[in-house]
Amino acid sequence: MSTFMPYSYNLFVVAASFAIAMLASYVTLDLARRVRTAQRRISLAWWAAGSVVMGTGIWSMHFAGMQAFQLPIEVGFAGGLTLLSWTAAVCASAMALHLASRPDFSRAQLVLGALVMGAGISGMHYIGMAAMEMAPGIVWSPALVALSVLIAVLASAAALLIFQLLRRVPPRQRPAYQLASSLVMALAICGMHYTGMAAASFATGSVCLSAGKLGGPGFTALVLMAAGMLLVSALLTSILDARLQGTARRLTQSLQDSNTRLQAANSELQKRAFADPLTGLPNRLLFEDRLTHALLRLDRANHHRVEDRLAVLFVDLDGFKPINDSFGHAAGDVILRSTADRLRAEARECDTVARVGGDEFLILLEYVTDAAACVGVANRILTSLSRPFEVSGRQVQITCSIGIVVHPDHGERSKLVANADAAMYAAKRAGGGGYALFQPHMGTDASEQLELQNDLRQAMDRGELTLHYQPKIDGTRGQISGVEALLRWHHPRLGMVSPVVFIALAERFGLISRLGNWVINEACRQLAEWGRNGMRMRVAINLSVHQLRESGLADRIEQALRYHGLDASQLLCEITESVAMEDIKATQRTFEGLARIGVYLSIDDFGTGYSSLNYLRQLPAQQLKIDRSFVNDLEDSEDARAVVAAVVGLAHALGLRVVAEGVETSGQRDILLAMGCDELQGFFYAHPMPADTLLAWSQGEKPTGSADFTPSVIGPLPDF
Repeated sequence: MSTFMPYSYNLFVVAASFAIAMLASYVTLDLARRVRTAQRRISLAWWAAGSVVMGTGIWSMHFAGMQAFQLPIEVGFAGGLTLLSWTAAVCASAMALHLASRPDFSRAQLVLGALVMGAGISGMHYIGMAAMEMAPGIVWSPALVALSVLIAVLASAAALLIFQLLRRVPPRQRPAYQLASSLVMALAICGMHYTGMAAASFATGSVCLSAGKLGGPGFTALVLMAAGMLLVSALLTSILDARLQGTARRLTQSLQDSNTRLQAANSELQKRAFADPLTGLPNRLLFEDRLTHALLRLDRANHHRVEDRLAVLFVDLDGFKPINDSFGHAAGDVILRSTADRLRAEARECDTVARVGGDEFLILLEYVTDAAACVGVANRILTSLSRPFEVSGRQVQITCSIGIVVHPDHGERSKLVANADAAMYAAKRAGGGGYALFQPHMGTDASEQLELQNDLRQAMDRGELTLHYQPKIDGTRGQISGVEALLRWHHPRLGMVSPVVFIALAERFGLISRLGNWVINEACRQLAEWGRNGMRMRVAINLSVHQLRESGLADRIEQALRYHGLDASQLLCEITESVAMEDIKATQRTFEGLARIGVYLSIDDFGTGYSSLNYLRQLPAQQLKIDRSFVNDLEDSEDARAVVAAVVGLAHALGLRVVAEGVETSGQRDILLAMGCDELQGFFYAHPMPADTLLAWSQGEKPTGSADFTPSVIGPLPDF
């Protein structure tokens, strides 16, 4: 007869213990990622909570396995030892999660961690069995006990290796790997437990001193349910935290990407504000800023005596305009870009090369010893620019004129650019293809220009600028259908200053945009005033190349129209053909913006430039304006008549109206009308006049024999 009591297992509870072990393993692997990826404070919280959850899960599997073990006597468990066995499981779990949080661990750390964890799990098991308080005591099989401890250590090592392995698994494949790893870990944990149970034998006649304490089917079900709910809650919390962290990472990345794009956009805006769009060189604004800083540095260096100098070179291409007109603006752009590259090559890293006009460049030379060094640079530039340019497979050769001013040797610091400009014109007057050092007598013209541009800056505030209006005559009715606004400057000392003079001055000194904005606002203001006096017509204004390249032009015009309560159709914007073709992308962008708000558009001085008919067809213009040079020769030149007839036919084929400017004789008028020209403008009909004179004309106070206004002055404007 056997001296030990028979035992059996409740297979349902065994299955439940295995399920708890697998769920605990899956949750543990998920918690390991949370501990590893979270911030420090959050990591500590996950570590503490995870240790409790993981330990409780492992202990629950152990306790359920103990409840599945059935003896022929009543069995229970002492509360103190049971709590101690739970504590051992939690401590082992704390070690496991601590190692899992490390980015990597050595072989020695792996062995030590596995031993500590194995000891903790084994301690949990055997302390839990000791809670049965059997009398006489449990008889143990040393071999099976040793085997169970070995299984616990190996299972712990496997878990730690799995923690490390899962770090390398791609996120999409992780759930499958995690599930398979959970199965392996659950088998190892259950293997250790049931091996340890197999190591125990109970003598016949043994009594459980803790019978009636913890145990029974109800308590087992409660433990399994509580453990299951705890594990599921921890898993859901971990998944939610992972999603929140993922969302936070995506938001952070999105903010970083947005910030990167914002910085790139800001850099691009700064580049556009301070760089020439064609060549990429600094523009006048950036050049003047660098010149200011260079002068401040020079003041510090020359505090006691002159030890350092700087120079400004004004470079102007000779004969560029004829090449630009003959070969087209695309060829001109190639030459300008090549010129910029050659100038960069001749300048040092500390120098500044800028493009400040159509074919005008400025070079700031710092740290120069004397004028001779600047002359050496000028000679190298002359040699470089004298080499042929490759344009559309053809060799094109040009020269340049260079003006040199050295500071502090050559005049006031505020006049350096003007003095360099004056020296450049001296070189050009000497035949071009050379350089000239600034001499005091050259400063006379420069001083006058400088004084005039200072006066121009104040002219708008002092009310010296006005708009005069020249009537445009409808070719069919012979009546006034609109006017063109022309800028006039009445200088308090010099009288009327020619637009040819002050507009060129404004372009050279960077005032043209401010001047253009003044014209837009003044024209709109005058239109509104005429409207209040019963006169409603269309006014044409001219846009410069500088305005065309500015962003927000259409918005500014729309704002001015809205402020004065005008219809957009009352404003006609004229852009010269050469300007329109110089930067076709900017032209298209501006035209489309203006067309969007309803402003009418016209190509001015048509026939003088180098238009591509394909580009012209793409522009949303409503009108072409024939240049006065063709109109002047109409009566005497068959070629002029052929050109004008061709332009009229082309425009009408494209659905455009045609305006002829510069009409001064009845013969010119008759030829243009016979060709079908839609509108005529010139001294033959009327000179430009102040706004109040034009209003009086509309009210009947007009010169004898002059044209009347069309009914559109009172009624709606005609459509183009």
